[in-house]
Amino acid sequence: MAVYTDVSDEELESFIASYDIGALTSFKGIAEGVENSNYLVHTGSGRYILTLYEKRVRPDDLPYFLALMEHLAARGLSCPLPVHDREGRTLRELAGRPAALISFLEGLSLRRPGIEHCAGLGQVLAQFHIAGADFPMARGNDLSLPGWQALYDDVKENADTVIPGLKDEIARELAHLETHWATGLPVGVIHADLFPDNVFFLDDKVSGLIDFYFACNDMLAYDVAVCLNAWCFEPDASFNVTKRRAMLQAYELERPLTEAELAALPLLARGAALRFLLTRTYDWLNTDANALVKTKDPAEYLRKLRFHQRVTSYRDYGLGEH
Repeated sequence: MAVYTDVSDEELESFIASYDIGALTSFKGIAEGVENSNYLVHTGSGRYILTLYEKRVRPDDLPYFLALMEHLAARGLSCPLPVHDREGRTLRELAGRPAALISFLEGLSLRRPGIEHCAGLGQVLAQFHIAGADFPMARGNDLSLPGWQALYDDVKENADTVIPGLKDEIARELAHLETHWATGLPVGVIHADLFPDNVFFLDDKVSGLIDFYFACNDMLAYDVAVCLNAWCFEPDASFNVTKRRAMLQAYELERPLTEAELAALPLLARGAALRFLLTRTYDWLNTDANALVKTKDPAEYLRKLRFHQRVTSYRDYGLGEH
């Protein structure tokens, strides 16, 4: 979450008045995240999250994201719900941006998840994949191979100003992935961005998932690889096998991975690391210095990519003993 677009008091009061949730009492911008503008809104009936969708999000994709949240909630997965206005609409416009009001989800995200939190993440990730199996809508993954090439084309001329040598290193990795990328694995709805700040906990138990605005249809094991990168590395860039084991064992209690998925995991982890290296590099070069947003360091994902490049088998992650 972040704030790029400012909303005036008058604009927001008028917007909230079209919902049956009481009068606006206060609101404030939320700085976390990188994609959309988000505000915490207080009204007479409680707290809500107001999201204004910024330029990277296509308006045509928004019905998919909002319907997915309602679908998952109907199948017992804890996640925020879009609020319908008095005319039944969940998607509106505010300050020149598509906008939606979302229910507030109780819980806290964790800066340093422990082993038990990684296990909780693994379980809820599998439940997400199962719950999404009969979701009737489909959306391609804009941030898979073709999207990575497009991002590289956008950043390559200035990439070495972010990290020396980054341009050629990304080019080599793209060439490798284009030649070897996995095919034929189980596909379904994936979250594609399930970082610790998108998972809420209460009393060390998962209380829900948020931020579905990268959700799409792709390989389920790719979603697992995103989480390996996001949850199983320590701040010093070392890979924590114990966290990995907790996450994967909990996942497989709900949905066992196939042998083909396990074999492809090192390659998928490289792809996931490259994806976030590219988007962080793009944001580093293009984020407005006046925006209320914390730009994330691309170097973190370059270190993770280099780790995965040294992996020759999924057993190097400590897999295979389950």
